[in-house]
Amino acid sequence: MKLTLASIFTCFIFLALYGQQTNDSSEKVTYTLAALYKTNIDYYGQVTEEKLPYILLNGTVQLPFGMYFSASSYKFLNYGSGIAGTDLSVGYDYGFSDRFSTGIMYTHSFYPSNSPLLQASLTSNINGSASYNWTWFKSALNIDYAFGHDSDVFLTLSHSKDINLGNLFTEAEQISFEPSLELIAGTRNYYETYIRAKNQRGQEMGNGKPPDNPGNSGDKIEYVPSKSFSMLSYNMKLPISYSYGNYLAELSYQLSLIAPSEEGFKRAQSFFGIAFYYQF
Repeated sequence: MKLTLASIFTCFIFLALYGQQTNDSSEKVTYTLAALYKTNIDYYGQVTEEKLPYILLNGTVQLPFGMYFSASSYKFLNYGSGIAGTDLSVGYDYGFSDRFSTGIMYTHSFYPSNSPLLQASLTSNINGSASYNWTWFKSALNIDYAFGHDSDVFLTLSHSKDINLGNLFTEAEQISFEPSLELIAGTRNYYETYIRAKNQRGQEMGNGKPPDNPGNSGDKIEYVPSKSFSMLSYNMKLPISYSYGNYLAELSYQLSLIAPSEEGFKRAQSFFGIAFYYQF
């Protein structure tokens, strides 16, 4: 595993240096600030028993040759009083042509010890991506290796179509709609740790100890997850965005259908979100 990780980061450094030499050095550094609200937090379409609406703040610095650095923090609106999690990422994107592009990213996450998140045992993630623009739509393939207390692998295949809906008043505006379909497969070793942590919180409540955070049902669930690679969920996303100058606002809806083989989750989940971006 150490050899594999070393190989990935060696490739990452090579691509970054190659991109720095081949891209136009006259391009400027860009900064993006974002704020997002979503009615529930999901992990590859899957959610916890407790509904966890949240807000997220993000800042990203994009260098001219394709490397970027990003930091995000989010807070649940109905669970606890502190920060629910923080993500720090470094990545590199490279476009081989107008149609084909690739990317690699490493993310490390920080969660509180009593986090109710499904992925709380997976504190690091390496993501590799490739996308191709066909004549009528765009296809993307993402491979994620998540590790920490447990380790899991996820594969996401998506197809999307960017539709320009024109503008309202001036040519500086743009309204766009980008529906997409995602098929997600992977392993679920993380779920065993999640259930154990949930049962532990339930036992503490049963012993008369106050919960660390409100909203936790404390229900005990006995479940041994399959360690095999299988379908996890099918997602449909319907985002519509409005941009003007350096500003962009987006409304989104997501429908996730959980694979029948995945026990412990509701079969269908709906999510609504709103996001604002500013780039300079």
